[in-house]
Amino acid sequence: MAVLNVRVDDRVRDQLKEMADAEGVTLSEYVRDLLLEAVVPVYETEVKHGDEPAPESMRTIDRQVLSLLHRILARVLPEDANDVDGDLEYQLERAKILEDGFAGEYWLEVAGFSAELSKRDCGRVSDILQMFRIITFSIDQLEKDGTAVDEKLAFRLEFQGFDHNDALEGHMAAYIEHQMRDDRWSELRPQVERNDRGNSHARMLDTYTRMLAEYRRVMDGRKRGFDRYDYLLTLDELQQIADARVHPSNRRSAE
Repeated sequence: MAVLNVRVDDRVRDQLKEMADAEGVTLSEYVRDLLLEAVVPVYETEVKHGDEPAPESMRTIDRQVLSLLHRILARVLPEDANDVDGDLEYQLERAKILEDGFAGEYWLEVAGFSAELSKRDCGRVSDILQMFRIITFSIDQLEKDGTAVDEKLAFRLEFQGFDHNDALEGHMAAYIEHQMRDDRWSELRPQVERNDRGNSHARMLDTYTRMLAEYRRVMDGRKRGFDRYDYLLTLDELQQIADARVHPSNRRSAE
C-alpha cells in the first residue's frame, strides 16, 4: 500500500485531529477516508432538498418559449378538458402571466417539479446498489459452498431502502423505483419488498456511506480480477462491512 506524506499548517493539523476525535477514529484513518471520498465521492454537504424553488426572474426568450407552448396547448386541448393540464382558459392565463412578466406568479411554471437529484447523488445510489448486489451474490455463493451465514449478519447486510420522510432520501428512493422499472437490480427487489417496499422509516444514507467506504477499502486491496467470482466477498469481509454500519464513536460502547 502506497504511503503519502502531506505537510499542513499546525492549525490545520489540530483541526483535523479534533474532527477525527469527534468521529472516534485516528487522525490517519480520518484523513484517509477524506482522500478516498475525494477520489470516489460518496458524500457531499447536505443541501436543501424538496420542491423546485420558483424562479425570481426569467429571460425574455424563455418567457416567449413557455408562453408559446401554453398557447399551443390551449388550442389542442379537448373542449371538455379538466385534468392536470386544465382547459383553454387556464393555459391562456398562464401564457398571459409570462407575457406580462408577473414574476410573483412564475411559481406556476415549476409547481409539482422536484429539485434535481444531482448526477453525483444518482451515482451514490448506483454505487450503494452495486455494493448490495455484490453482498447478495457473495452470501448466496457462500451458502452454495456450504459456508453458513448467520441470519443476524445477513439481515444487517440487507438493503433496507431509504427514508421516504426525508426529502433527499425520498428522492433517492424514487430514483431506485425508476431504475427497477425493468430488469435492473432484480436480485435486490425481494429485499426492497421485504422492507416496506424500500421505505426504511429511518435515515440510512450515512450508514450506507460508511458501509460503502469499507467495501471500497476491501476492493481496493485486491488485484484486478477477470472472473466474476473474483469480486465476491469472504465471510470476514462481509463482517467488516456489516460492522461499518455502527458509527465509529459508538463501536467501543457496542463492544
